Amino acid sequence: MDAKIHLEAANLGETIKEDNSASSQDRAKAMIFICCHIDEGLKSEYLTVEDPLIIWKALKNRYNYQKTMILPRALYEWTHLRIQDFKTVAEYNSAMFRITSQLKLCGETITEEDMLEKIFSIFHASNILLQQQYRERDFIQYNQLISVLLVAEQNNELLMKNHQS
Repeated sequence: MDAKIHLEAANLGETIKEDNSASSQDRAKAMIFICCHIDEGLKSEYLTVEDPLIIWKALKNRYNYQKTMILPRALYEWTHLRIQDFKTVAEYNSAMFRITSQLKLCGETITEEDMLEKIFSIFHASNILLQQQYRERDFIQYNQLISVLLVAEQNNELLMKNHQS
């Protein structure tokens, strides 16, 4: 994905598409970029390839199984994601974005509603009242809810520090 984005940014994205009309100079630039960013072992394996489309397809065929490996693990992690398994809201949030990014990479659609429902559904049983209060605020975006939770967590930490002192 990174390589594709970089090629697009350098106006070389056409070189890895079917039936492209890229100039030989653009194809050479794309090959230089690709070869600079692949493993040394792969460089020697594709040493005679001069067309970036051919090497792109070969690498895609070689590594396309990643989605079949990532998806089951990401679905498992999504199913078992619980906020109480993390020390902080920030750690939970990082895990949430890592998992949703993996799911999106595999073609799964994760909406803001899915993310909101996920966090509401995993509140600890002792926090049912808190969960209901957050639901009633009708958050539309996940980041709005996370911001509120981060502020609440910070306020709780300050209260605990004040209490201890």
